[in-house]
Amino acid sequence: MTESTRCGFVAIVGRPNVGKSTLLNHILGQKLAITSRKPQTTRHNMLGIKTEGAVQAIYVDTPGLHASAGKALNRQMNKNAQSALKDVDVVIFVLDRLHWTEQDQAVAERLKTLPCPLLLAINKTDRLEDKSRLISHMAFLAGELPKAEILPISALKAEGIAQLERRIGELLPQTAHLFPDDQITDRSSRFIAAERVREKIMRQLGDELPYQVAVQVEEFKQEGKLLHIHALILVERDGQKKIIIGEAGERLKSIGSAARKELEALFESKIMLRLWVKVRSGWSDDERALRSLGYD
Repeated sequence: MTESTRCGFVAIVGRPNVGKSTLLNHILGQKLAITSRKPQTTRHNMLGIKTEGAVQAIYVDTPGLHASAGKALNRQMNKNAQSALKDVDVVIFVLDRLHWTEQDQAVAERLKTLPCPLLLAINKTDRLEDKSRLISHMAFLAGELPKAEILPISALKAEGIAQLERRIGELLPQTAHLFPDDQITDRSSRFIAAERVREKIMRQLGDELPYQVAVQVEEFKQEGKLLHIHALILVERDGQKKIIIGEAGERLKSIGSAARKELEALFESKIMLRLWVKVRSGWSDDERALRSLGYD
């Protein structure tokens, strides 16, 4: 380790659907976290590791913090997000343009007592028609979080990302790197495959399907040039199962086809992807079921 070597953890937090996962993907320069227009797409904390020269930033992508506890799944997601705030070196609080909701306020209250540096990233600024309103909004935010540094960005257009990363690098402690320079995540290939399938379900079904859907990879095996992935899609009711399968199985085929193409590019292998849909009533409000699905 040289004196200039820096390394540390950076939590990306905010209410649901403000662009946290999109921000992580653009920082890494590749798709790691799944995204969709639906809130609460991210359910797990995931590390995204970026090493550039002497700086290794370990980003923690978190589920959106939300006020209502709801079911056990919602409570676990909140717990995951809050746990990411412990012992991190920097926190990025992501906001959506000029919006400031009760949920944003609730997140801000949790951040006020943090001892580490806080960066407030105003996202989606490329969509602002009147940029002059940004100045007054930044003044308001400075009043709410006086210790925060405010940085306007657009995760989708990669605007302001270089400045954000540069500031993070300056704030990280001088210490040895924790991961190999070429490692980009702590998550397994099985986990990433399950998440990609779940993303295709959420994107294709839009508002047709509630959030009670989970994906569990039961087999992940390379045989010669073919990678076999067998995944179980869990829902809570028969009606949800019918929605995912679709008429004559067409919807499930479409989900599988979209997921397979992306996974083949990701794993650089031909893939045999097999999907099953199973009803497990009440899994999203069952602590033991959530543990078996890796939500603890």
